[in-house]
Amino acid sequence: MVRKTLASISTHVLGLRRAAYSRIATPIQGLHQAAYLLATLTLASQALALLRDRTFAAAFGAGHVLDLYYAAFRVPDLVFAVVSSLVSAYVIIPRITGMDRDETRRLLSETATFLFVVGGVVCAVLALFMPSFLATLYPDLVAVPVQEGFVLLGRILLIQPILLGLSSIFSSVTQVHRRFALYALSPVLYNLGIIIGTVYFYPLWGLPGIGVGVVLGAIAYLLVNVPVLVEAGVVPRPRLPRFSVMLPIIRHSVPRSLALGMNSITALALTAIASRVGSGSVSVFTLAGNLEAVPLALIGSSYAVAAFPALSEASALENKSEFTRILSTSARHIILWSIVALGLILVLRAHVVRVILGTGAFDWNATRLTAALLLVLSVGLAADALELLFSRALYAARQSWRPLAYQLAAGGLTVFMAIKFLSEPPAAILTPLAALLKVSDVTEASILLIALASALGQIFLVVLSLIALRSVAPGLSRSLIRPFIDGAVAATVGGLAAYGTLALTGGIAPLTTLMSVLVQGFTAGVVGLVAVAIVLHIIGNEEFKAISQVIGGWLRALDGVSGVLKPSAEEIIQP
Repeated sequence: MVRKTLASISTHVLGLRRAAYSRIATPIQGLHQAAYLLATLTLASQALALLRDRTFAAAFGAGHVLDLYYAAFRVPDLVFAVVSSLVSAYVIIPRITGMDRDETRRLLSETATFLFVVGGVVCAVLALFMPSFLATLYPDLVAVPVQEGFVLLGRILLIQPILLGLSSIFSSVTQVHRRFALYALSPVLYNLGIIIGTVYFYPLWGLPGIGVGVVLGAIAYLLVNVPVLVEAGVVPRPRLPRFSVMLPIIRHSVPRSLALGMNSITALALTAIASRVGSGSVSVFTLAGNLEAVPLALIGSSYAVAAFPALSEASALENKSEFTRILSTSARHIILWSIVALGLILVLRAHVVRVILGTGAFDWNATRLTAALLLVLSVGLAADALELLFSRALYAARQSWRPLAYQLAAGGLTVFMAIKFLSEPPAAILTPLAALLKVSDVTEASILLIALASALGQIFLVVLSLIALRSVAPGLSRSLIRPFIDGAVAATVGGLAAYGTLALTGGIAPLTTLMSVLVQGFTAGVVGLVAVAIVLHIIGNEEFKAISQVIGGWLRALDGVSGVLKPSAEEIIQP
């Protein structure tokens, strides 16, 4: 009897697991549905990322320990961009689209073997010279007492780019099969690993303990894609790469790899410059960037990832009108919601930073400076988000070298502006900017100039990309004017509504506790979003209508009206 009961329970649990996996792994065909599903799951990932940053802020504050972690992290980030992306999903997705099972497995096996060998050699050499490499980049940071842990952390983190590179190859199958929920689950597990490293391994092993957590998260990131590979019957195995197979992939990947490398080199250069501003400067600059990454991931990354397979298919079929329609639809949504997000960030930036980071060792000056940096970086939010989409569009259109040229130009301009701004007399730029953002009394306020250079560089980059797309997506620029105007109007009204709510609720309770700050900020944010929705409804914004239809379909599905979410009539269907 007991055995039968246990068997029954086991069968039930297994059925629930299979049902849960089936739900998560369901292919998504509609562009908007895929984008909103990705945004929803990305929100979970970003929530964990914010929890990770809150853990960092509470444990370390804006000081040398966190500076060391973020500085060391830039090195494997660069390795991943340059080496691992030689066989990235951007190149593999168009190739395996429509390819049979045996050919797909063979291609994955050879590219994975190539990446593992080449990446392993590069990381081994870099690990050997890590002490001198870090000393050259960060002369002010290597002088701290925990220099030995700093070097070991950098070496441990070199395991990550190989794991993430393999994940990129495996995720190409996940994306081609439209398993976007599994794709979006990867960063959730990745951030969970970093949190575990900070909470459990750092007290045991110091800085290297955080690196162990990063590696655990990267392993989880990789394993998420395995069920799709098994289901599709394309699990890769070690296989000697053929020159005839790898040469075309590398030839098309090199521009993408170097473009990513330029982006990482720019970030590395800005971090190195920030490390010379003062203690904690790298920390607040990176934390502000992480906060800006939340709307960037929700808005830009969601649409860019969802649109890329459809753009690749339309380009392969030489269907220029469909390519333009997909690109325009995605870009209009990105512009609208990025501008709305900027309006709310302008008003609520201090509340956001206080709720997420204002704890433990993270002091008031660090909070104020991070809030100011968040606003400056968010000026380039729409450009950041559009570039995620436009770069994919150029790769789908087989114009792989253009993003590299633009990244070179924008990266060089960004670093030049950062150095130039810092060399100017304070009265020229820093003093009025710091006064405007109310951080004139903060010692490290000059870090604002690096953030300003970063935002301006991104705007310059997206303008170049938009010009390049005229030949493959005619009429794209004209289609983006209306959402820009609608977004500006809605953001202004929403920002004013949020500001008015803060003014009305300011005297109800003193903002001395986390709960009071959270409640006031959340209330103001909700009022601002409601005002945005009303404005967009009144002016008849097309993007707002589209998201309303998708959300309405989700709600009907939850009520049992329909068991399957079907794309709306106006929605682009992914082939």
